[in-house]
Amino acid sequence: MTKYNFNELIKRTGTSSVKWDETKRFFGSGDVLPMWVADMDFSAPKEVNEAIKEKAEHGVYGYTSVPSSNDEAIQEWLMKRHQWKVDTTWFSYISGVVPALSATIQALSEPDDKIALFSPVYYPFYDMINWNDRKLVNCSLVMENGRYQMDLAHFESVLDENVKLFLLCNPHNPGGTVWTKEELKSLGEICLKHNITVVADEIHGDLVFRDHHYTPFASISEEFAQNSITCIAPTKTFNIAGLQAATMIIPNSTLREKINLYQMKQGHFTLNIFGIVGMEAAYRFGENWLNQVLDYIEENMDTAISFIKKELPSLKATKPQGSYLLWIDCRELGLGDDELKRFLLHKGKLALDFGKKFGPEGEGFVRMNVACPRDTLLEGLKRLKVALG
Repeated sequence: MTKYNFNELIKRTGTSSVKWDETKRFFGSGDVLPMWVADMDFSAPKEVNEAIKEKAEHGVYGYTSVPSSNDEAIQEWLMKRHQWKVDTTWFSYISGVVPALSATIQALSEPDDKIALFSPVYYPFYDMINWNDRKLVNCSLVMENGRYQMDLAHFESVLDENVKLFLLCNPHNPGGTVWTKEELKSLGEICLKHNITVVADEIHGDLVFRDHHYTPFASISEEFAQNSITCIAPTKTFNIAGLQAATMIIPNSTLREKINLYQMKQGHFTLNIFGIVGMEAAYRFGENWLNQVLDYIEENMDTAISFIKKELPSLKATKPQGSYLLWIDCRELGLGDDELKRFLLHKGKLALDFGKKFGPEGEGFVRMNVACPRDTLLEGLKRLKVALG
């Protein structure tokens, strides 16, 4: 069994990395430590790297179809890891989960239809609704003891016949809540009652810590499966986002046909040749790497939370149940978002994601990516203290 060294500092500057090379464009300064974009600073599993090298050495990069072995790798992964039995005919491939959200919105709703979500949430949810000329129905999550809760009574009260889709983030980004089966069941029953299709972004489903269990929404019941589209990818799990490969799992044949037709209209044909190879290798051989990286990330989380509790008591950070993203509550400082940005970027030289982009309920929070070598994490925490201590 390969033992991975996640303490290794791998130079990413000068590699066209969004996280490391685009800070000046996004933050106005290149002289900051980037802990914002949700990718890891670790090398992918060696089997993924080897599979890509082998394909590259073949030297012919022609049109490539997704083989049935890739379908089977995903099927086996979902069964082994999450006890979810899926049929490979339900799969539709696409370059990423955000494009999947957009394709689903286009295929299953019309301009001016309403789309609901819980806020705060991953900010492309808002973009895909707004850029596709749909209307947002926002329902605020409630934070209790550092964990977000669904306010389902309020959610149901804001629904009407014009709400066609609900965008679910399961597990939740940025808060790190891993929704329980009971929570998802209650949500799903409301959506069925109101004839609202659930579009589930479950890209963080593999990144769940010990003592917590991710439940795929569509696995709960046949009714839920027929009323949902599940979007997954190996990209967050195995740090291969640049390979641009994701899967939509659509048990309902009518919904699947509509979404596939939309992709045909867009000229979508297949995935990138290296995305296909990397996806299959990750699902077939990446479990050992994933188990080790989850242990390392959990240690990073514990380190960060302990540091904040001791050195920055005005901030509040609760250990997430999943993901490598730490949601930090800075509201007790009494700073506006502009002041918070100024302190972090100019005083601390630290680039984090600012909470307001995740919705109005995120104002006063920041999101820190701790999927990095321990030395990088400690430097980031030191800069956080310089900025806000």
